[in-house]
Amino acid sequence: MTITKTSIFALFAAVFTGCTVGPDYHSPSTTMPARWAPPMAMAASAPSQTVAKSHEVADWWKTFGDPVLDKLVAEAVSGNLTLQQAEARIRQARASRGVTEAAWWPDLNATADYRRTRTPNGQGGGIEANQFRAGFDSVWELDVFGATSRAVEASDANIIAAVEDRRNVLVTLLGDVALNYIDLRGAQERIKLAQNNLLTQQRTLEVTRRQFAGGFVAGLDVANAEAQVASTRSIIPGLESQARQDIYALAVLLGREPGALIEQLTPSAPIPTTPPEVPVGLPSELLRRRPDIRRAEAQLHASTALIGVAVADLYPRFSLTGNIGVSSGTLAGLGNLNNQNWGIGPSASWQLFSAGRVQSNILVQKALRDQSTLAYRQTVLTALGEVESALVAYAKDQERRAAQYDSVVANRRAAALSRQLYEAGQIDFLNVLNSARSLLVVEDAYSQSTSRVAADLVALYKALGG
Repeated sequence: MTITKTSIFALFAAVFTGCTVGPDYHSPSTTMPARWAPPMAMAASAPSQTVAKSHEVADWWKTFGDPVLDKLVAEAVSGNLTLQQAEARIRQARASRGVTEAAWWPDLNATADYRRTRTPNGQGGGIEANQFRAGFDSVWELDVFGATSRAVEASDANIIAAVEDRRNVLVTLLGDVALNYIDLRGAQERIKLAQNNLLTQQRTLEVTRRQFAGGFVAGLDVANAEAQVASTRSIIPGLESQARQDIYALAVLLGREPGALIEQLTPSAPIPTTPPEVPVGLPSELLRRRPDIRRAEAQLHASTALIGVAVADLYPRFSLTGNIGVSSGTLAGLGNLNNQNWGIGPSASWQLFSAGRVQSNILVQKALRDQSTLAYRQTVLTALGEVESALVAYAKDQERRAAQYDSVVANRRAAALSRQLYEAGQIDFLNVLNSARSLLVVEDAYSQSTSRVAADLVALYKALGG
């Protein structure tokens, strides 16, 4: 091979200007639907409407207008241990970037050693001498083909991924706090309903016993009334257990011991109400609002940059090496400038044969990039599906709650009328029993439906990226 001036100049230009090998990252093109699928629009009578206009709701939990929930959220942000772990991962990613970036700079080492030697003189004896040495040596590997640049690029992307992971943890945390709080208030509401029904049934039982004592009804009516009271009373302990478990779960989410919130949250309060309007924006806005999508894109960026790190192994490595020091047969001689020695010069190494290791590593990194691409697309599809499902659930559960409210009104009227007619002796106790059972069932179902609508809204906020 003939080495020309042009090739030499090209080599030195590459050494001192560098060239970054491997593919450059480009944001993936994603086709998003123009609008959300029906039934986003609900009946005009729906108490809470989802609208397509865009609106950033940073503190979405405040739309419930519940100061206790606001306080719990604030404490969770400052005390949750899972969130603190995510913050530690951000610090780890930033420190890892510093480790990677250090490869851009030369390594400088200080050295010192002492050696006593004996050299034979060929006459059965030898010459003994001391050797003192001290100095510095340095190696600077030039980033000619961009291996370090690509590694730093991947580290920057990993930092972004860690930041978005923390945001994703935060979205999940706030949603879990709201859901457990709604579940708690729902359980307390159901306890109150059961207790109210229990009082009514106990009064009916007293009336039935008096009528039995007067010989107006049979003993079967008394037995049925007693069974109804016992059945309703049996519901309350399970609901109280559920409420206490919700309090424990909230305390753990806040990074506190399970019993820390018992005194604060045991007094019952209403189920949080939904706002009259919920702006959901357009599907395309998910790409910038969902932290899991942004995290997946950052991971794709990192895996793309690592291909360049692998490709750089195909090319030679160039370094500048140097050393300076002093050596002397005596310790005092180290201060004599005449004993100095130094050296400086470039070096190059090129791995010409690796049994396919480098090429296989490139294929590995490309396969990881392809996995990240597919994971990104899957994350986008999952996000779209979660929003669509949350929209459907929010719309239909409101319709269900409206129908259940009408049922509650009708059953309350029927239960009150049946008790009046029974006490007047115009109907038998079976009608009272059936109407009381129906009322308890529909009131409990309505309370659960109210909690479910609020939980659906939390799920919708989470699906929209918090």
